[in-house]
Amino acid sequence: MHKLESSGVLFLLWLASLLAALTIGHPLFFNLFYLFGAILLLSLLWAWLNINSIRISRQVRTRHVHVGQFIEERFSIQNTGLLAKLWIELKDESDLPLHKASRVVSNLGRKQQQSWHVRTPCYQRGRFMLGPASIFSSDPFGLFLLNRNLPESFTSHVVIYPLAVNLPAFQPPIGQLTGGEVTRRRTHYVTTNVSGVRDYAFGDSFNRIHWPSTARTGKMMVKEFELDPMADVWIFLDMEERVQAGLSYRDLTPPTMPDVHWEKIPAYELPPSTEEYGVVIAASVAKHFLHQNRAVGLVTYANAHHREIAQTDRGERQLTRIYEMLAVTQAHGLLPLGEMLAAESIHLSRNTTAIIITPAIDAEWVAACRHLTARGIRVTAVLIDPGSFDMPYNSIETQIELTASHVPHYVVHEGDRLEEALANKR
Repeated sequence: MHKLESSGVLFLLWLASLLAALTIGHPLFFNLFYLFGAILLLSLLWAWLNINSIRISRQVRTRHVHVGQFIEERFSIQNTGLLAKLWIELKDESDLPLHKASRVVSNLGRKQQQSWHVRTPCYQRGRFMLGPASIFSSDPFGLFLLNRNLPESFTSHVVIYPLAVNLPAFQPPIGQLTGGEVTRRRTHYVTTNVSGVRDYAFGDSFNRIHWPSTARTGKMMVKEFELDPMADVWIFLDMEERVQAGLSYRDLTPPTMPDVHWEKIPAYELPPSTEEYGVVIAASVAKHFLHQNRAVGLVTYANAHHREIAQTDRGERQLTRIYEMLAVTQAHGLLPLGEMLAAESIHLSRNTTAIIITPAIDAEWVAACRHLTARGIRVTAVLIDPGSFDMPYNSIETQIELTASHVPHYVVHEGDRLEEALANKR
């Protein structure tokens, strides 16, 4: 506002001097007219050159991190013009919590460059945008404040994965397959089951070469493998909004950062939310089984009746797929867990392992677990006790029902260390 008022006053003085020069004809008013006009023109040109003879770049070290880690960026601003820049302001409008990339660069000489690093702690999972951004500058007299929006190439996305802890003592009952069609499926993974040999193809690793066959045939031969006789693991995450307790995803707020950079920032702690506990448990369980080279899938109904699924697969790529799915999952579901299990049970074969993660305490989903067990499916429940999240009810009766139904289960309370809670099977 002050900049506009200054330029407006000077413009009025320029018009007044023009009017006086035409009516009175004194040389002083002509000189003032030329002076004010030159100041306005040169100031506007200076401000325009300030924001258009600048090159700004943003480099993001990684676009995928877990909560509790950092997003690191490097900004660089270069003066490509012939005039020094008294000040340049970069205004960044990223929606990443605690992200502070806006900066004022002063005394940027001709052909000079300044760089700085931005290190943002991540306390909330999700998909966030870095940018858009714009730059502001003015002339030495402060008459014109101009801005320029930076191109879309300056804007990018980052994904904050949920926390995934190691579960060394988590040992639920696991289904095993003994022969059958499943063990005859070819796989590109290296397993203990060699099914035969074939000709070498570009991209095959050298540890798959079968040297006796290579020596016998005179050409490079590699081993083919079959899947291990282990059943798939399916994770069912209950995201029904009605049964959640504690804070919701949209109510989460990051902690207060210290005023000075040398003070230690707060460590990440799981918020008091059954939604967040469920997501972290699902991520940890997926990590646990995928690192055992098992095929893992994930199912959740997180948005009305919409089904979100990651089909069973193995390897780091599957773990990344599950992380990305859980990063944006929110508890907006309307389908009760019992109905979800009934709908998904038709896709489960005998000896499949089903890990059910829920804060629900109703008896319907326990009955669904009994039905799955009767079909030969290995069911394990991870029950997040809503009573520990300041709800007027708890999961004691549900635990008794699970015990009577011979369904192995784990109970997680608010504040528990997941490594310890998921080591105490009941």
